Amino acid sequence: MKAAYYSGDKSFTIKEDQPKEPGPGDARIKIAYCGICGTDLHVYHGSMDARVTTNRVIGHECSAVVDAIGPGVEGLAVGDPVVVRPLSHCGECAACKKGYIHVCQNLKFLGLDTEGAMQEMWTLPAHTLHKVPAEMRLDYAALIEPTAVACHDVGRAKIKEGEDVLVIGGGPIGLLVAMVARQAGGNVVISEVSDYRLEVAEKLGFQTLDPRKVNVAEEMWKRTGDKGAEVVFEVSGSKPGIETMTEAAAVRGRIVMVAIFANKPEVDMFKFFWRELELMGARVYEAADYEKAIELVVNGDIDCETLITDIQELEDITKAFQALDGNATAMKSLIKCS
Repeated sequence: MKAAYYSGDKSFTIKEDQPKEPGPGDARIKIAYCGICGTDLHVYHGSMDARVTTNRVIGHECSAVVDAIGPGVEGLAVGDPVVVRPLSHCGECAACKKGYIHVCQNLKFLGLDTEGAMQEMWTLPAHTLHKVPAEMRLDYAALIEPTAVACHDVGRAKIKEGEDVLVIGGGPIGLLVAMVARQAGGNVVISEVSDYRLEVAEKLGFQTLDPRKVNVAEEMWKRTGDKGAEVVFEVSGSKPGIETMTEAAAVRGRIVMVAIFANKPEVDMFKFFWRELELMGARVYEAADYEKAIELVVNGDIDCETLITDIQELEDITKAFQALDGNATAMKSLIKCS
């Protein structure tokens, strides 16, 4: 079988490997498609070499078909279409004992801390697999993982029907958050600085604001009758985004921190005091978020066709990363693995 190993210096090496037999509690899956995410791009740029090494198969946003199952595995059969929830928890730490296994204090992220999905066959713990309907397109199923991220973010916000929602950042995750928030009943506005992403957001039916042209916070207050947004998602990972999130939030507004910041940002804590704001983190996903994501894709609440901008072969993975890097007109690139 073919496997694409990240080999440092913005390159991948295609190798021939032997498929690994599944042990007790494991399953082997045949990968159909694997999406390239922002974290994968960080790996490509070399900023995660200390963690990932320069000899690892990366990737985790995948769809697949079960190829073999190990002893003790129940609820799965060869031929089942599946997606992967790429988290391995210890079961022993304080977080795990409270049931928060997705934020395990010893969490391993499959495809970063272990081998990942950018290969033809992948053997991994069977408990990480979620079955998807047989009729679901496997390229669409590759969007379940990032959709589950959005489901977790929106679940943390506890959006109520009719609430005004501001999503700061209109990249793939921002758009998915917006679609899930809309399905939850929110009146969603997206703030974005890219002309292309603004076009995509509008194609998806969202109101948009361009910070280059308007003061987003002031405009949100105007649009909401001098109330502000009950829910704000900060997805941009930018200093202006941090400033906007507190300015745009309504009294007792909820702010969900989706973006990962490389450096500690300055936050206007006075606004939290003055308006009794809430700030909450949202990290990866739980099993229920995957089931919700599958439901949303099946029901057509997620426009997968618009989000998938190109599909490349596994042998062309380096070219795929090169094409995606810095591309202002790309949303979600998929690697066809088998």
